[in-house]
Amino acid sequence: MDNNNSYIIEFAKKILNVPSPSGYTHKVIKTIEDEAKQLGYESTRTKKGNLIIDIPGRGDYTLGLSAHVDTLGAMVRSITSNGELKFTTIGGPIWPTLDGEYCTVHTRDNSDFEGTFLSTSPSSHVYKKAGSETRNPENMVVRIDEVVKSKEDVEKLGIRPGDFIFFDPKTTVTESGYIKSRFLDDKISVAIIFGLLKHLKDEKIQPKQNLKIIISTYEEVGHGASFIPELDELIAVDMGCIGEDLSCTEHDVSICAKDSSGPYDYGIISKLVEISKKEKLNFVTDIYPFYGSDVSAAYRGGTDFRGGLIGPGVHASHGMERTHIDAIDSTFKLLLNYLKA
Repeated sequence: MDNNNSYIIEFAKKILNVPSPSGYTHKVIKTIEDEAKQLGYESTRTKKGNLIIDIPGRGDYTLGLSAHVDTLGAMVRSITSNGELKFTTIGGPIWPTLDGEYCTVHTRDNSDFEGTFLSTSPSSHVYKKAGSETRNPENMVVRIDEVVKSKEDVEKLGIRPGDFIFFDPKTTVTESGYIKSRFLDDKISVAIIFGLLKHLKDEKIQPKQNLKIIISTYEEVGHGASFIPELDELIAVDMGCIGEDLSCTEHDVSICAKDSSGPYDYGIISKLVEISKKEKLNFVTDIYPFYGSDVSAAYRGGTDFRGGLIGPGVHASHGMERTHIDAIDSTFKLLLNYLKA
């Protein structure tokens, strides 16, 4: 693994282990802000918490690159009479994959309590439907690892409705080059963009375009980079979809021609394909059936620009996700060569 890919993996591991469900992203943004400063880049924050890094180029054309650092998660909805927690969803996790997963309940006074997501029929020795019960917020609870027997016991700990619940990301990097973790969507893309920034700094490269890097904080709930002025084009760097009727694998950079928000800019997509062919990258073009990006949000927000979408192939999105260093490398090289084109 070359030094650049090593940096990307290490930075990804760092931010993957900072909890950041939509609405609770200030700590991970501070981590990213500090990393930008260490690389020599100044940054600013928007009012809702997005991080913006401006890099002057050699011309008057402005290219935005966005990736979102917010993740899926949950909040305490209510406390049951026997001291378990009912929860509400942040984003769209695949709930059956969370049955039995460890989590942390974070209170407003900064206390943390460990727990486990479980079905309300958790024991095969007790419940006939233990294996068939639908796993969703209506039929699941969080069992907290404290001696609690009532709602009042839980309230004495300081836990209240509206407290955040963080999922354990379980990040692992294998010797065969796979990175498996929750929330590769989209923290792996944030790390790739920072790999690009590090490369520009190390090699003393001034991009042809003015660059505006947007690290967004509400993408999973639909309004991440909803208004970014002064852009000529914006490319969202987000996970590539893998599955039925799609070409992408965990070894490819995926170029999305269309998602649920409609087609992406013809010229940008064609240019991305042309560069990928020229550089002999592992790439595919695909249509994402149930997907929206920061570009989608910015279009809805009324910003006037041309938009594109690329990203490393990520398997089992919104579940126990996995990608490969091949996809990371191809995504990085596509972005770098796009800046040079």
